[in-house]
Amino acid sequence: MGIVKLIVIVVLGALVPVSLIAQQSVPDSTAAPRLPDGRPDLQGVWDFGSVTPLQRPSTLADKEFLTEEDVSALEAQAAARVDRPPRPGDPGSYNRFWFADGTKVVGTKRTSLIIDPPDGRLPAYAAEGEARMAAREEARGRNAGPEDRDVDERCILGFNSGPPMLPGAYNNFVQLFQIPGHVAILNEMVHDVRLVPMDNRPSLSPNIRQWMGDSRGRWEGDTLVIETRNFRDLGTAHPAPNMELLEALGPDLHLVERFSRIDSDTLLYQFTVDDSTAWAKPWTVEMTMTKTDSVLFEYACHEGNYGLSNILAGARR
Repeated sequence: MGIVKLIVIVVLGALVPVSLIAQQSVPDSTAAPRLPDGRPDLQGVWDFGSVTPLQRPSTLADKEFLTEEDVSALEAQAAARVDRPPRPGDPGSYNRFWFADGTKVVGTKRTSLIIDPPDGRLPAYAAEGEARMAAREEARGRNAGPEDRDVDERCILGFNSGPPMLPGAYNNFVQLFQIPGHVAILNEMVHDVRLVPMDNRPSLSPNIRQWMGDSRGRWEGDTLVIETRNFRDLGTAHPAPNMELLEALGPDLHLVERFSRIDSDTLLYQFTVDDSTAWAKPWTVEMTMTKTDSVLFEYACHEGNYGLSNILAGARR
């Protein structure tokens, strides 16, 4: 009997660490996955559609975060949106079927996408920024040619892909790829691709201006940081209804974006806009993106290339 007890004790003792090891080896479904090189795996298709506004509504004043009741009311309001008759003189455009601007608030439950300034509002415009906005409004009223229309209407840039990215009316998908020495950012809107070098190569000459700027990336801990300069003088495209608000952007824009995977299904995206010719001080946006199994489709902007000619002809008439 003593030998039997001893055998049982030894066997049980051996099983305890085995069971603990087995428990520790169970994958944590909420953990952010990593690549073989140890870096966070940011790859996949991410949905950044949201009903959270860029600026904090005046009715929420100093309220930084939404309550659960606020969230329910805002999301219910978004889900209940219906088609409305076009405005007088407006032939109308898409009905609700074609919109995919999101029905959820951002995961942080903030009252605005802007987190700095602390009031959740854009800072004061600089005089040069106000002049740019006025010039764009004048051009839209003039309609002398395609150059008078916004770059998103001309299918040069997607209105929500920027950079920086902001939720828009539809096509709020972005796919990230990580390969040795580069990160690729593919936006569904106008299927634009940014290829971001990660190898410390020098930036382009300031004389070389690009629609999406000149980007360089690096890692700060587990956060992918991308700095972009060398934008063209028309800035970047922006999602309605924020388009007019951001037309102050100019070629001196210095954009810093940050991507952090906080769990298996959530990507935290932050960016800071620094353009002293446009605003009195820099401002920062923070929003969450959700992992999706959906696929990206080619966005045929101005299919058949009739859109822009019709816009100009209709406006002139």
